[in-house]
Amino acid sequence: MDLIDTTGPASTSKSPRSRAPISLPLAGESATGTGKTVINDGVVAKVAGIAAREVSGVHALGGGAARALGAIREAMNSTDVSQGISVEVGETQVAVDVTIVAEYPVQLQQVADDIRSSVIRAIEDLVGLEVTEVNVTIIDIHLPSDDADAEPSKAALR
Repeated sequence: MDLIDTTGPASTSKSPRSRAPISLPLAGESATGTGKTVINDGVVAKVAGIAAREVSGVHALGGGAARALGAIREAMNSTDVSQGISVEVGETQVAVDVTIVAEYPVQLQQVADDIRSSVIRAIEDLVGLEVTEVNVTIIDIHLPSDDADAEPSKAALR
């Protein structure tokens, strides 16, 4: 049986886990390490959702069922920022579908264009993937009177 000498010089093993000093790149230098980075589709969807919500003229993301689930999540102090977002992620490219409810009165084409710009910028800057397309579907327009009509029914429930 071989014994290991713990008092002698450090091991000269050439394995990747040897105790050689770690050399970190200095500021401005790039790291030349190898490996694979995996970014989950859900992460890309969240980045797109946050970017779309920041656009002026967007009232909500998602269709009726998604918004109903979102209201339940909000009641429990939890939000799904990827609500209303669908992504198809490849190795280097991504396609995004965004479903929104727009505010009234906004120029719908302008809101859609602003969403495209915001989503493309966010995904390319933060995730590093090329965005091939951003499809925007406007399923409804939110009227300010919708909020006023909802208030009496909430008061009646109390």
